[in-house]
Amino acid sequence: MPAPTPSPRTGGLPLALGAHLIWGLLPLYLWLVSHVPAFEFVGWRVISSLPLCLLILAWRGQLGELGAALANPRTRLMLLASSLLIAINWVVYVAAIQTEQVYAASVGYYVTPLLSVLAGTLFLGERLTRRQWLAVAISTLGVLILAWEALATLWISLVLALSWTAYGFVRKLAPVSALTGLSIEVMVLTLPAMAVAGFYAQGPAGSALLGGWQDATLVLFSDVVTAVPLVLFAMAAQRLAYSTMGMIQFMSPSMVFVLGLVFFHKPLDGAQLVSFALIWTAIALFVWDLLARSRQA
Repeated sequence: MPAPTPSPRTGGLPLALGAHLIWGLLPLYLWLVSHVPAFEFVGWRVISSLPLCLLILAWRGQLGELGAALANPRTRLMLLASSLLIAINWVVYVAAIQTEQVYAASVGYYVTPLLSVLAGTLFLGERLTRRQWLAVAISTLGVLILAWEALATLWISLVLALSWTAYGFVRKLAPVSALTGLSIEVMVLTLPAMAVAGFYAQGPAGSALLGGWQDATLVLFSDVVTAVPLVLFAMAAQRLAYSTMGMIQFMSPSMVFVLGLVFFHKPLDGAQLVSFALIWTAIALFVWDLLARSRQA
């Protein structure tokens, strides 16, 4: 099935901005559950997301889409791949925030937009204007400066960037709606997630859900912070050019970067400040070009 025709006029831009706003604030939520091991937290994140996704599908009368999607071998294979990719991304990101490697996580999602733009131009035949190419060049310079300053944790950044870029690419091409795709992904991950949750429940610390009603509520709330932005992102990916999605993705790591400075009190050196300024200059240039072309259209 060919990918839907990308057009910012179909409402993709607000959906993408909403998803990245939630992701940009996510470290604050993860800080509240930082005492829960990353693997266990992701396990409960998957388990709690499945009922919510199925309830929303039932409410919208879309449960039949699950069977139709699973009956298609190509769709099954694509969603199996996206399930594995999102699981890797979740575990590494949660562990990075819990260990206060905030800037490493931020760099990972700064690299992601560049890979998204590259994937869009190489594999989807998308074309960039001269101003957009200039924005990509400026942002690349900023990201290279950031990466050079964080060589020790560069593996975190690369795993996050590669897993998320591949996930977004697969979900853009998968012939399935956003919520149905997410529901199948969490279904695929539910059994491994239950095994992980059971393993930690048998350990000395016991299950995170038995640490008090506050801990249980916070952990189970992960279904909302998981399902809502991912559905928004998948819906936006089907409406916007993938290269445009890539540049919008600079929003959430920039918010994470600011949180690292203001909330986690991580020092900001001169090189990081320069790279931050370059990246935001590139974002402004890219958005200016989008708005200019939208007015012309």
